[in-house]
Parts: sequence; C-alpha cells; structure tokens
Amino acid sequence: MIYKEFAGFKLSEIGIGTYLGNPDEQTDKSYRETIIEGIKKGITVIDTALNYRNMRSEKVIGEALEELNRNEVVISTKGGYVAVPYYIDKDPTQWFKEELVRTGIVHPSEITQTGNILTEKYINWAFEKSLENLKTDRIDVYFVHNPEDQLLKFGREEFYSKLQGVFSLLENKVKEGKLRYYGIATWNGLRVPPESKQYLNLGDIHRIALSAGGENHHFRFIQLPYNIAMLEAFSLKNQTINGEPVSTLEAARKLGLYTYISASLMQGRLIRPVAPEIMARFGVDSPALIPLQFVRSTPGVGTVLVGTSKVQHLEENLRIEEFSPLPPEAISQLIESRR
Repeated sequence: MIYKEFAGFKLSEIGIGTYLGNPDEQTDKSYRETIIEGIKKGITVIDTALNYRNMRSEKVIGEALEELNRNEVVISTKGGYVAVPYYIDKDPTQWFKEELVRTGIVHPSEITQTGNILTEKYINWAFEKSLENLKTDRIDVYFVHNPEDQLLKFGREEFYSKLQGVFSLLENKVKEGKLRYYGIATWNGLRVPPESKQYLNLGDIHRIALSAGGENHHFRFIQLPYNIAMLEAFSLKNQTINGEPVSTLEAARKLGLYTYISASLMQGRLIRPVAPEIMARFGVDSPALIPLQFVRSTPGVGTVLVGTSKVQHLEENLRIEEFSPLPPEAISQLIESRR
C-alpha cells in the first residue's frame, strides 16, 4: 500500500467508500466484513456520510471500529442533506417534522430542492448524530456535503455567510476535541466553469476558513469526482490562485489541501474489455484496474475512494498495489489523447 503523510495522518492511497448498497442487514454484514478486512490489508481511510443508506453505513463503521484499533483508521463523514435513520417506526416525513422542524433545528425554508441544509443548527445536529452512529469520540475529517446545492436556492453572498457560520461551528468542534479537520465534499461545484451557478471558488472558501479559524484553521480537505470520463479536476482551469488560472487539483496543492477522489470507477461503468496493448499502456494486467491506475497516478490526487461492500471486490481493487503508478507525463499524454 502506498501511503500519503498529511496533517499527522497516514492516509492510504485507496480508501473504502460506503455510499452504495441496499439499506438492509445483509449489506450491513457485507460492509462490516469488508471494512475489517480492508483495514487488515493496509487501508486506513474509510469514508461515509450521515445520509448514506439511511445512516446504516455510519452504524456499520461504528460496529467495525469495535474490532479495530481506532487510532489506525481515518474516518471521514459528511453532513448537509436531510437524513432519516433506518430504525424509526413511523413515517419518515412525520419523524423529520417532529424531530427537526418542531424542535427548531430546521426550518422548511432552509431546505433546497435537493434536500440540502447548510445551517449551524442542522450541521451541529448532524455532526453529533454521526458521532453517535460511529460510536467514536472524534471524527477525523468532517465534510460539508455538496454545499454548492445551496446556490440553487440562495445567493452567493448568503451562501458564503452560511458557510462561514458552519466553518466557525466546526472550528469549535476541533477545540472540543471532537474533530481533527474539516472540508467540503462536492459533486458539481469544483468541476464546473466559473459562470456556472453552482461554481465554487476554492480561494474564496479558503478565505472564509481563515476568517473562521485564523491562520491555524482546520479546513484541510476537499472531495470531488474524477475519473477517465470526468477529467475536469485535472484539465479544467476553473480556479485562480495569485492571479494564475489553475485546475482544482493544482489549486488544492497550492492551498495546502488534501484531495479525496470519489466516483473513481463510476459504480463499475468504467470497467470494460480492452486490448492487451491498452492494458500495457496503463501498466496493469486487468481491464478492471485501468480506471484505478489512471486516477491514482494523476498528480494532486490524495486518496482514491472506491465504493466497496464485498470482500471479493476489495481484493480485486487492491491488486492495483502490485503495480507502480504511471509517471505524471503519461497521465498528461492520456488526457491529451482523449481531447
């Protein structure tokens, strides 16, 4: 396993994602076995979110942590979407109204059409619920989940104000010893051009973190999709750092941010039969490893998250560690050939 040393963490280049799968006991069991086996095989990064599988993914990780050395695992989770636990015995809408609306934690006007909420009250509730689900006293990395969805309903100035409030909340969680670092996990925001409504400017967000936490702020991570079919993180110069147009991956490097990559396999849709000479070009012996080889070899990529709920798939994915990453120039050539 290749590891990246960052902010006191030993981060494996391959991490386990927990988004996929049915919200049922069989999937829980499979995830639990896979997470435990993955840690034994050298993975240190496990990523989840409060709303994944109706909170079951966080619960499963909490159960797995009881059999592992907590200090050897970097747990990241996310908050920002409407989340209803799987174990309620009433209508989910009724539960949401009783538990979150009538208690004043959420006002309906704060919810976007995608179910996204970015308020201090809700993120505080979501954070504490994640701690409970994960059965841990701290979260290593807490991501604000797809904050660009806010821009579908609110103006940019209001969005920035809300984000600063949430960042200040998370800085307080660090002071309380409940959190190590925080960041933003995005889908569209960091891979669209500046004129897009959902565009996120990393420089602006970094300045908000400085305002919320000072020079020693704890905004240190970002997450976004990147793969052979979604090249924007590397190829689109949609960020500006010190007056220079740069890609998101380059901007993150200049700002001292570590990058998690999601959608590396596009839920398996990027795995397809190819000729032997194509596999040779990627330096692997299986078509299934080509997407992983491409992403993990890209300059600026930190940890590649792969949704993995079965031990068999874990073992197949970890075969990538038998091969050396491609040199940076090979990635540039591959991307140029696709244009």
